[in-house]
Amino acid sequence: MGQIEWAMWANEQALASGLILITGGIVATAGRFTQWYFGAYSIVAGVFVCLLEYPRGKRKKGSTMERWGQKYMTSVVKLFGPLTRNYYVRAVLHLLLSVPAGFLLATILGTACLAIASGIYLLAAVRGEQWTPIEPKPRERPQIGGTIKQPPSNPPPRPPAEARKKPSEEEEEEAAAAGGPPGGPQANPIPVTDEVV
Repeated sequence: MGQIEWAMWANEQALASGLILITGGIVATAGRFTQWYFGAYSIVAGVFVCLLEYPRGKRKKGSTMERWGQKYMTSVVKLFGPLTRNYYVRAVLHLLLSVPAGFLLATILGTACLAIASGIYLLAAVRGEQWTPIEPKPRERPQIGGTIKQPPSNPPPRPPAEARKKPSEEEEEEAAAAGGPPGGPQANPIPVTDEVV
């Protein structure tokens, strides 16, 4: 059985946590809760987490399904280098981002989800995983001369390769002089019967 890549789970968990934080923050801010400023903080923190977590990392084995529009965010995340590539940094960052949102009931679910994502990132970091971007593979252009094959010289139905006989040079010369096709008429080595029922 293969080894689990925990970073993939943490990425999905953190992205969902960011969306939950945004939703809870909107509810708290629009509802003018007594500590609505934690709701505003949750909106900003949720947007930051979503932008950080949107590009998926490349798996060690197998293929990785790229998210729609991920290539644009990947270039931004790559700019920060080890701060975004290292999962220890992500684990601590997500844990610190989740603490202030925990003081408000509307955002406590996002806080719990982000803390869980932080724990999963910590586990991924302990196991030696790190974020690597999904690079687009260069498309291989087929060689123009290499893919085109010679068309068959005999029209179908063709006899098996063992039954085909090559015409001798003398027969080819005679056929060319007579104006007929090279090789002359061919005899079908497989008997054909016409059985009508």
